Amino acid sequence: MNVEAIKNTIIVQGTNFGLKVLGAIALWLIGRWLIGVSINLVRKTLQRQSVDPTLMNFIGSTIAVLLNITLVVALLGFFGVQTTTFAALLAGVGLAVGAAWSGLLSNFASGAFILILHPIKVGDFITAGGVTGTVEEIGLFVTTINTPDNVRTFVGNSKIMGDNIQNYSANPYRRVDLVAQLHHTVDPKAAIAMLKERIAKIPNVLSTPAPVIEILEFSAFGPVLTVRPFCSNQNYWQVYFDTNRIIREAFGEAKFPAPEQRMLVRNAS
Repeated sequence: MNVEAIKNTIIVQGTNFGLKVLGAIALWLIGRWLIGVSINLVRKTLQRQSVDPTLMNFIGSTIAVLLNITLVVALLGFFGVQTTTFAALLAGVGLAVGAAWSGLLSNFASGAFILILHPIKVGDFITAGGVTGTVEEIGLFVTTINTPDNVRTFVGNSKIMGDNIQNYSANPYRRVDLVAQLHHTVDPKAAIAMLKERIAKIPNVLSTPAPVIEILEFSAFGPVLTVRPFCSNQNYWQVYFDTNRIIREAFGEAKFPAPEQRMLVRNAS
């Protein structure tokens, strides 16, 4: 056995393998850099064309996935793997995974319909798929929603398209729905007139349409008023809390008695 020849062979093979690994690392780093440059170039081009941000993010995600797959195939070819065979294998695996993970394909199709039909877009405040919040991104498979308590939630696109969608940002204004319980002895007309005057002065409450304050129903405690001011979408919670505060302050200043339940008990004997 020629030990020296074996040693030389190991050194040569090891050197070649090491060079290939270094080359693969360089190819990966350069490829990732080029992918980033390409995506940024596409985004800037779309921005100049005033493309919708939702569609722009969708296109960027799609290009990123395709370029990364191309880079992986190129790396395999660099190591001598037959890329044609790999491409056929990848296609077969894709079909198998697609059949097994039909939900992903459903999410992908639903994402395309979201972009085509435009029921929502980035920046809208919505309720969809059981989640309420602001749309941050519509991706290939999921939509990212930030909830009012600042929790980032990822909802499958198929769940959004398969359920009711409430888009609170679609219309220019919203109605705030509140109720005010009165005591039996309080005159509802006087309470309504007082609230109309006070609520109309709340900042950001719209004069058209005017606030609606009427008797909603009668409970065991007395008349119940519905209090419904209108405001723009971005001022909803400010008007909501200010209206509650005004109801409490107005009733307190008018010295309305606290609501109490009344019951009539008769002795049959």
